[in-house]
Amino acid sequence: MEAKLIEWVEIAPGVRHFIFEAPRLARLDFIPGQFVSLTDSVDSRAITRAYSIASAPGAGNRFELCLNRVEDGTFTPHLFDLSPGDAVEMQPPLGTFTLRQPLRDSLLVATGTGIAPFRSMLKIALQPGSPAFTLLFGVRFESHLLYREGFEEMEQEFPQFHFWPTLTQPGPDWRGRTGRVQTHLMEAIAGRKDVDIYLCGLRPMVDDVRQILKGMGFDRKQIRYEKYD
Repeated sequence: MEAKLIEWVEIAPGVRHFIFEAPRLARLDFIPGQFVSLTDSVDSRAITRAYSIASAPGAGNRFELCLNRVEDGTFTPHLFDLSPGDAVEMQPPLGTFTLRQPLRDSLLVATGTGIAPFRSMLKIALQPGSPAFTLLFGVRFESHLLYREGFEEMEQEFPQFHFWPTLTQPGPDWRGRTGRVQTHLMEAIAGRKDVDIYLCGLRPMVDDVRQILKGMGFDRKQIRYEKYD
């Protein structure tokens, strides 16, 4: 299967929002939270990497990705060099990092481009009368609060949704939360044990939060996660 680049937009320094389409399909079916694997030849070697889909289903054969350029990486610099019309090979969407059914009140914890699957999930899950969702999103700088405007609009539209950005290196004008996401877990959970928790980001954050939640008595079935190096 082929994925053709339609366009890209830089949404933060070193971070791009890509729009691809699968031209051989009339419709690309996936569940919010799943990923696609892209393959191309880099330095005469076939390289494959998996990326969470950042868009909601229902856009025909198009899908969106949120990628951070890893300067010493093997594949993301190659993707950043693509121009609209260029294509790479792709595998159909896969993955089990999806919302549990039936939906319950949930805490979503993301750092960096780990926000991508939560953008996909929330675009579908947030409906009038849906369960409550809190999105705790940690980055270093305010400039890297990816999709901030969209999440703030969701917060305005749905009273059961709460967007909690936190910065580890805030500027002098920042008036929001500061520190790592771990700092705000207790406040977000508010003593409840009847919520589902979803984690996505770099391995150290995910592993640390899982340990904290285990110490708080959460059942592992209540916690779903996706982590990357």
